[in-house]
Amino acid sequence: MAATLSTLAYLVAAVLFILALRGLSHPTTSRRGNLYGMVGMGIAIVATLLRPGMGGGGIGLIILALAIGGGAGAYIASRIQMTALPQLVAAFHSLVGLSAVFVAAAAFYAPESFGIGHAGEIHGGSLVEMSLGLAIGAITFSGSVIAFAKLQALMSGAPITFKGQHWLNLGLGILLLVLVIAFVASGSAALFWLIAILAFALGFLLIIPIGGADMPVVVSMLNSYSGWAAAGIGFTLSNLLLIVTGALVGASGAILSYIMCKGMNRSIINVLLGGFGTDAGGAAAAGGGGGGERAPVKAGSPEDAAYIMKNAQKIIVVPGYGMAVAQAQQVLREMGDLLKKEGAQVEYAIHPVAGRMPGHMNVLLAEANVPYEDVKELEEINPEFAEADVAFVIGANDVTNPAAKTDKSSPIYGMPILDVERAKTVFFIKRGMASGYAGVDNELFFRPNTMMLFGDAKKVTQEIVQALQRD
Repeated sequence: MAATLSTLAYLVAAVLFILALRGLSHPTTSRRGNLYGMVGMGIAIVATLLRPGMGGGGIGLIILALAIGGGAGAYIASRIQMTALPQLVAAFHSLVGLSAVFVAAAAFYAPESFGIGHAGEIHGGSLVEMSLGLAIGAITFSGSVIAFAKLQALMSGAPITFKGQHWLNLGLGILLLVLVIAFVASGSAALFWLIAILAFALGFLLIIPIGGADMPVVVSMLNSYSGWAAAGIGFTLSNLLLIVTGALVGASGAILSYIMCKGMNRSIINVLLGGFGTDAGGAAAAGGGGGGERAPVKAGSPEDAAYIMKNAQKIIVVPGYGMAVAQAQQVLREMGDLLKKEGAQVEYAIHPVAGRMPGHMNVLLAEANVPYEDVKELEEINPEFAEADVAFVIGANDVTNPAAKTDKSSPIYGMPILDVERAKTVFFIKRGMASGYAGVDNELFFRPNTMMLFGDAKKVTQEIVQALQRD
């Protein structure tokens, strides 16, 4: 009876997880989606604790672990800044991968506890599941650690490439597959740990070629990896809910990675093989930004921007990571409201890889209560730039760089960008003339219709708001 109730509870939790994913697909339903996910996870935890065989002295340790983990999660969530969300997601992905490694090790050394055989006589199917969960988990862990280090600026965000890198990754992947087959045939402890070590190394090598502009693709890909690792371990544990949720996360992460690849004009196969960065030639060119003699940069003031925008009919705001760093989303929405009162049409243009994780800008604008109907994706908004009086770029760099369309030596060449240069006037808020996260100079700075507003994104926007209120 208890087993039946547990399975039924797992089914309810799985349905809630599916509804959560559906809710998270649109800003207007995202809060409800999060609620479904939290309720589903609560049901899953309680159902697991009530499963047959979960009693005894171990239940106290489980509850203690839940209290420690839940307390740490609540503390981190209450203190985390929106700008640090990408590295937090990467760190959490690493924990999922590491937990898969630990569970695989526990199952290998204590198979009786998992009902998969005895020491030295583990069922063949369980060895397959165990080795896959181990390999994917280890890759997820080390890859996520590198992603975290790059996002947190603990190591350079530039691509780290070397000759023969892709061939090395391919060779290690084939070797890993051979080791898995040999492990399934022999059940050797030495092979188990060789798989773990090789997978840790492969995860490292797959992620170090990350270029700055590729970070959202990496985050979504690691999300997918963590899901498949959980699903693999779910088979080892014979836990239906872990299988279902792992598959949901893995599949949704893979779909999101594909969408991100389309937004970056990247090959999904290249992504899976760790081909995020640039080739040697492209990397060498990064920072060159097209070369040649350029027109001088025009610098303006917040008062200039306020005057021009107050007389504009159509304004398109382009937010980027600089807005997130300055936490300028609230004052940006205030500026938009003032311009609407003046009769202007104000819209917000979102590039699919703006920021450091998928949906980063959407989350920030939603936090500032920007109307959902004013937020437009790249394909929808690009035709409108030619009709815009003003494009107001606040902290976005690589996703507005015309070099992506003209400079074949650029590491971002071929990436779809927001066509802000087609607006009559472009205001670009930036602290200085430094290149973007991809290490490429932005040609937009030197266009005759661009006016640079140098300074902190929040402070400059506040000064624009003050000027609008004075007039």
